[in-house]
Amino acid sequence: MNKRGQEIASGLPPDLDALPRLGGFRLRGIEMTRLETFIDAAFAFAITMLVIAAQQIPDDVKTLLAAFKNVPAFVASIVVLGIFWRGHWLWSRRYGLEDGVSIFISWAMIVTILIYIYPLKAIFSSMWFLLSGGRVGHTLGPHSESEIRALFAIFAVGFSAIALEMVLLNLRAWQLRDPLRLDARERAITFHEITGWSIPVGVGIVSLVLALSLAREHIEWSGWIYFSMAILVPLHKAYFAQKRE
Repeated sequence: MNKRGQEIASGLPPDLDALPRLGGFRLRGIEMTRLETFIDAAFAFAITMLVIAAQQIPDDVKTLLAAFKNVPAFVASIVVLGIFWRGHWLWSRRYGLEDGVSIFISWAMIVTILIYIYPLKAIFSSMWFLLSGGRVGHTLGPHSESEIRALFAIFAVGFSAIALEMVLLNLRAWQLRDPLRLDARERAITFHEITGWSIPVGVGIVSLVLALSLAREHIEWSGWIYFSMAILVPLHKAYFAQKRE
């Protein structure tokens, strides 16, 4: 075990079985670290950037009703951010890591999220505008084919990057499995997290390829492909649950 591994191991309690558990995983990071606190603050700031009335508080009925057209896109964006936030929260609770590599990856996640937030809202706003026949959401206005491709491509890159950062965080925990004294079940769960977060990475890459290659009349499939995760993620979870049994 190298020096860093020894430092991590020395910070663990002698009796790991006395730690609280979540889904059978002993929580080594039950106390919030400065890293987790900063990540939470960054997510909170990202949410404030999604407010339904971006410019000012509505002061008349017409402006208020127009602001409420943004609610579906706001909710959908919050759901996506919530998935990534919970992933990082769960990682922090399970491993309690605050080493240099983990900090670097977490900072990269913050940067990616703050860049990704506006494409996220734009995509969902356009999606709801299309589904509702213009009743909610907003269209992006006149745009060329290259601009549409660029928007979907930027969204795909951002989505894949955040998911990849979650893969790297769990991969870091896997690399430190011996200093962290992960038992067989915890190692299986860690490996499940690595492969599970690889699904959105792959879907984002497929979306990027579609955005750059599909004909103009079919380019919306670059967005609809993300809904495939509603099938792929439960299948992945069921497969590993059966394998653990």
